[in-house]
Amino acid sequence: MNILPTVKLGDTDITRLILGGNPISGNSHWSADADREMREYFTVERIKRLLFRCEECGINSMLLRGDMHIMRLLLEYRAEGGRLNWIGMTGSEFLSFEGNVRQMMQYKPVAMYHHGSVTDSFFKSGRTDELRRRIDFIKSRGIPAGLGTHMPEVIEYAEEHEWGVDFYMACVYNISRTDRVSSAITGGANVGEVFDEGDIPIMYRTIRRTPKPCLAFKILGAARRCSSQDSVRACFDEAFANIKDSDAVVVGMYPKTEDQAALNARYTAEAIAKVGV
Repeated sequence: MNILPTVKLGDTDITRLILGGNPISGNSHWSADADREMREYFTVERIKRLLFRCEECGINSMLLRGDMHIMRLLLEYRAEGGRLNWIGMTGSEFLSFEGNVRQMMQYKPVAMYHHGSVTDSFFKSGRTDELRRRIDFIKSRGIPAGLGTHMPEVIEYAEEHEWGVDFYMACVYNISRTDRVSSAITGGANVGEVFDEGDIPIMYRTIRRTPKPCLAFKILGAARRCSSQDSVRACFDEAFANIKDSDAVVVGMYPKTEDQAALNARYTAEAIAKVGV
């Protein structure tokens, strides 16, 4: 299959559909049982099978955590010929942010972004200077530095104060409306999070107003909008009708019962064709 349409992230051409890593890391944003089911399903062999399947379906990039599990997996995948670009998310559980970034750099990410849950926590507690310092540290490694967030106002603030962010990882649901801590820190499941449909047009409007590239995520509501394939297709149509032509979407995939890489790649190509970009 031909590669899907691409956009630039720094000097790298990335497909406008990027494989997300939450299911691979056992983070369902649903329940402890769902987290456990994902962890049990995603053996190393099944993860690699999904990565290679994404390549076959025209996807050229993945967004995965910068933890020891993923970095060890990258070694195996690349040794077997894997070619997906890695966009790395910093690990909130590491004691040293700088140490985590340095370690991730050994595995050659094409870009890196600051974990959204930590971003939102710092922003709400007034630690904006620390956020800006962390962005600067990533940039000092010579790769595009991104800022993850679930809050539109974070993007607006970072742009207004000229933080020099290269791209944003923007959740279409403001699940940080209430205080929350990453499951990587608590060791428990992310349960009871508020997925308010009214947040979606607000973040899409913020994305359109932001000149920097944005990677929109949770467009399927962590499976809450997946009651049928028609519903899934509608979410892709909605996303590409509302983001800029320099933006992409990040979608986690759990191919236990269906070939989600192929389906999502098809919905992406169709949605892009509908908006003529």
